[in-house]
Amino acid sequence: MKTGVYLLCWLLLFLATSVFSAEPRQSPTPQEKARTLVLLNQPVVMLQARFGMTTPEERVQRTLTQLRGLNADDLQQPVVMEPVMRFHQPGVLFSVNHQPFMLLSQADLDEGDDLTLMQAADHVYQRLEKLRGLLKEQYSPHYLLISLVKSLAGAAGLVLLVALCWHLNQWQTRAAAKRPASRKHLLPAPVRTFFGPVRLRLYQTLMLLLCLVMTYLWLSWVLRLFPYTRIWGLDLGDYALALLQEIGVAVLSALPGLFIVAVIILITAIFTRIIRLVLRRVEYGNMHIPGLHPETIGVTRRLISVAIWLFALSAAYPFLPGANSLAFKGISVFFGLMLTLGSAGIMNHAMSGLVLTYSRALRKGDVIRISDNEGVVTEVGMLATKIITRENYEVTVPNAVVVSGKITNLSTALKGTGINLTTSVTIGYDTPWRQVHSMLELAASRTQAIVHQEPPLVRQLALMDWYIAYELQVRLPAGGSLAAARTELHSHIQDVFNEFGVQIMSPNFVAQPEGSVLVTPENWYPPPARKPDPDVS
Repeated sequence: MKTGVYLLCWLLLFLATSVFSAEPRQSPTPQEKARTLVLLNQPVVMLQARFGMTTPEERVQRTLTQLRGLNADDLQQPVVMEPVMRFHQPGVLFSVNHQPFMLLSQADLDEGDDLTLMQAADHVYQRLEKLRGLLKEQYSPHYLLISLVKSLAGAAGLVLLVALCWHLNQWQTRAAAKRPASRKHLLPAPVRTFFGPVRLRLYQTLMLLLCLVMTYLWLSWVLRLFPYTRIWGLDLGDYALALLQEIGVAVLSALPGLFIVAVIILITAIFTRIIRLVLRRVEYGNMHIPGLHPETIGVTRRLISVAIWLFALSAAYPFLPGANSLAFKGISVFFGLMLTLGSAGIMNHAMSGLVLTYSRALRKGDVIRISDNEGVVTEVGMLATKIITRENYEVTVPNAVVVSGKITNLSTALKGTGINLTTSVTIGYDTPWRQVHSMLELAASRTQAIVHQEPPLVRQLALMDWYIAYELQVRLPAGGSLAAARTELHSHIQDVFNEFGVQIMSPNFVAQPEGSVLVTPENWYPPPARKPDPDVS
């Protein structure tokens, strides 16, 4: 038992000296760390005096060498202080069992500590005695066994707590899935449907945080059980308390700013509410404001709301917690850079959308023709316009493309009474134009998908080399299908012209054929076509 094995382990617990001159400091430099004696991860003293060729760093290493020479019996004896005179200056010699191991001289003291030699020596003595007691515990089998049992019991309790949280989470998930949606509740069903998953995720997050906090507390408690790691456990506890204190102080200091932000948000919400009520009266025709039209109220309301909320955000920004921090400034710069890089095309489409809205070139429900696309407008968005074509395809056209091209609105002039449908045929000069007019009007009268109260209109558009171009215009009812009406009208035009033996000249002919190009009525229904039942109207 008188071997130096235990003493060697004890003395190897030193590491990393932290800047202390008889009294420890909080932010040591590397040079000060090298001059500090550290045992069991705890700083004891920093030696600053230089004796001859012996540096403070060498004095620390010599002290560690002397301590390694102690045995287990030496540790049972208390540390002894003895005032001495060395190197022409007063000092205190520390020894254990009549074996000196360290000298603290007057030159080792720091004037900033405002301590006498004996006061500084007394502080060092108390630390050494405390470390000697911890070392005795470190090598006490009984103490280590009890600490190990406590650690295992704490680990078992932690595992049981985690398992309990897991089962509670599973039970809450099953309960949320089985909870009937039709059960009476203070909140509406859509609100419960939205907040149900949010509440479940919040519950799961709280369970996870609880497990993490308990694991942190268990780790700090276990580290305090063993002398070598006790300082780490104390550091963990102090760190947690300091963090909670900082959070509390930050929350309390942020309350006045958050109150001002809440007042700004409340005033902004009331102001936007008033503007919304006024614009809604204009939209419903109960109030007239020059320059505002009912069809532009929706976009105007959104623009005014965005402008007001941006102004409110600018006013509330300085009062937000952390608004002056580098992280907040970095995020602002990042979003500003992203907006700058990506705003060119977006702003082009957005401004084009405003042009479309305020010029009232088209609106939702209009039948329009843009380039090769013809259909019903389903949405005039900020960035693009959506059209449902006759094939029931949804075509999305960027607003910049819409503005730069030609827009043919087939329904605006009729103001909801329907739309005009036009079609053209080319007929040879050998057919009297009056007969062509009558045949086109007859075909229109047979078409069921048009408004018969509005008489059809026939125009002669051009006198070409081989034929005359005629145009027939009819009215479709509101909501009528252009594709269906055009198909039925074209079918009747072909039938009427075939009945009266008039040849349609489209497509163009290279040479006039010997006979007229037409289909006689007896050949209208060759297989697999079927003749309609005359009883079916």
